[in-house]
Amino acid sequence: MAEIYFLLFTFLIVWYFISLRKIAERARALTTQHCEQHGLQFIAIARCKTGFGSSKRQGIFIKSVFEFEFSGDGESSYKGYLTMHGNKAVNFDLPAYKV
Repeated sequence: MAEIYFLLFTFLIVWYFISLRKIAERARALTTQHCEQHGLQFIAIARCKTGFGSSKRQGIFIKSVFEFEFSGDGESSYKGYLTMHGNKAVNFDLPAYKV
């Protein structure tokens, strides 16, 4: 019986890390697309927070916050935030920037 619990626990950990990787790839693609649409230069992205959330619509999901750097004029850089629920972008938060 212990082997079954060990396999289940191992499977859940592997699933969690694979899901985190997919979410990170989706966040990078969405952030790059958002920067292109607004005429910004995308610089970098990093995960700030990760946890679990729940809602009536989606059930239990992985909630992630990403911090990304961008430039509006090619000289200075600014930090923005992307909040994701699972693979869906919920909010882009950008400060005022030079164009």
